[in-house]
Amino acid sequence: MPAATTQKPLLGKFRLTSILVVETGLHIGGGGETLEIGGLDKAVIRDPLTQEPYLPGSSIKGKLRSILERFLNKPLNRPGGSGTYRYESDDLEDGFSEIDGQLIGFQGARTCPVSRIFGSTGGPSGRGNQTLIKTSIVQSQNMKDKGKKIINDEEYTSTEGRNCPARLIVRDSHLRPNSADKLKKIDTGLYMTEWKFENGLDRITAAANPRQVERVPAGSEFHFEMVYTVEDAVQAVEDLKNLAIALAILEDDALGGHSSRGYGKVSFKKFQFYYRDVEQYRSLASGTKVSLSDLDQSAENTADFLQKIGEVQTLLPGNKNNG
Repeated sequence: MPAATTQKPLLGKFRLTSILVVETGLHIGGGGETLEIGGLDKAVIRDPLTQEPYLPGSSIKGKLRSILERFLNKPLNRPGGSGTYRYESDDLEDGFSEIDGQLIGFQGARTCPVSRIFGSTGGPSGRGNQTLIKTSIVQSQNMKDKGKKIINDEEYTSTEGRNCPARLIVRDSHLRPNSADKLKKIDTGLYMTEWKFENGLDRITAAANPRQVERVPAGSEFHFEMVYTVEDAVQAVEDLKNLAIALAILEDDALGGHSSRGYGKVSFKKFQFYYRDVEQYRSLASGTKVSLSDLDQSAENTADFLQKIGEVQTLLPGNKNNG
């Protein structure tokens, strides 16, 4: 059976929860806002039912991915819009991305510590771009053959790259009840948020370009949660460590827009970690009550998390099998 059609194993689910604290005003835009005279230029995204601001999981996940790509020094092998480039595994196996005649090596999503966590889409073919995999692999896995090329004295085949679903889920982060109650009482002229008035000055003419940005105020607290699917016991141990590092780097970076102007400093506190393996899910299905109280561990903040990473990793089957 071709490797691409085999079912991925499920060993268990690792869940991390924390409190995300907004340290400086934060803006993640909702889009679609209407402009009025004296109105906001950039509004934050809000829950359509409660009108409370929230932090989309996609924004947090995208930031963590970009941090890990830079931390692991991944090459820019995928063209983006407006002349930009980004990193992605073009296939499950190692190979080369050819972009306008330039060859850029990539690590296959089966082993790439970025793509196996965050997922990847198959590499583009055509319009000057190719995904090149060793011919022996293409043939053994019944992949499409779109032509041959010799690279470093080995034969490669141009083919259609395959997708790799993400192992990581990052939930939307909603306000904690106590924080929501405080924000409902603030008097800024906006519901639960603040105005940020700015002036952009033309360096030549000194003409002012005023703008008004809506921000989530400093001190706001959100419930943060992510879930990691354990498919490979050994890789899971490494992936958890990389995610911990990415969270630590995020605290020294920023979340959302306008970060160079001081927006979006965040921190994490009161981590809780849980792991449930397949046998526990089977027990749940049979009506057996399964408690996570004997599996959870905690860390007060990100620095504490990094200090305790070895203890947290013992929740995963990779460490249990090695112990």
